[in-house]
Amino acid sequence: MKKTYIGFLLIILFSCKNKEVKKVEKENKVIVKELQSIIDTANVNGSILIHDFKKKIWYSNDFEWAKKGRLPASTFKITNSIIALETGVVKNDSMLFKWNGERRRLKIWEQDLTFNQAFHYSCVPCYQEIARGIGVKRMKEYVTKLNYHSMQIDTTSIDNFWLVGESKINQFQQINFLKRFYTSELPISKRTEEIMKKLMIIEENKAFKISGKTGWSIRNGNNNGWFVGYIETKKGVYFFATNIEPKEDFNMEMFPMIRKEISYKAFKQIEVIE
Repeated sequence: MKKTYIGFLLIILFSCKNKEVKKVEKENKVIVKELQSIIDTANVNGSILIHDFKKKIWYSNDFEWAKKGRLPASTFKITNSIIALETGVVKNDSMLFKWNGERRRLKIWEQDLTFNQAFHYSCVPCYQEIARGIGVKRMKEYVTKLNYHSMQIDTTSIDNFWLVGESKINQFQQINFLKRFYTSELPISKRTEEIMKKLMIIEENKAFKISGKTGWSIRNGNNNGWFVGYIETKKGVYFFATNIEPKEDFNMEMFPMIRKEISYKAFKQIEVIE
């Protein structure tokens, strides 16, 4: 009976993934050469992927790059946060994570942080604590339930599988997950959705509201950076996933900022924002 259930579940997941792929194939894809110029000028390699939700158009400089799976890095904090709220490991956005006094990679992490601050400061130790609290069994169950692709989770990797190892997600998958979240298609409570939609806001003004998360992983000495999310404007909603890697002579001090800078330039280029 157990084998039959697992087989049935795999068929459902395979079917869902195929539907996602077919849906993207039916929608228009537009290569924007100017986006490649933005990438080149920034002295990085990579792809900017933007989806016009209303018109069902995908814009990019490199669709092949966008199809390749990579470690999600801290973009997984979106999913990790959702699971934490759904399981009750995190009660609300003001829950406090106490600093144990140990030195951390970033000075800003060396203090007590609320859940909201931990998300925006991208506090790795805080989210490792959250992941351990969720545990392997529940993490696997929720990752499957949310159809968040190809995470490799076991007892040895529960607090770092999104940063190291063989876990991977591509730019199309990032956007499709965010679309399902935004349109309330994820199997989560309304409360969790509302908390997350407030938590993810990065910038809000009269012209637009941007929500999302950055990420940075280092695998085999290679740096890889993400910026994923969505923009709400008067014209509509646009989902995005930028993924880049620095060229050999890149100034790595700029890497934390360059992911957003590239993305904002791309938004202006295709007239998402002015």
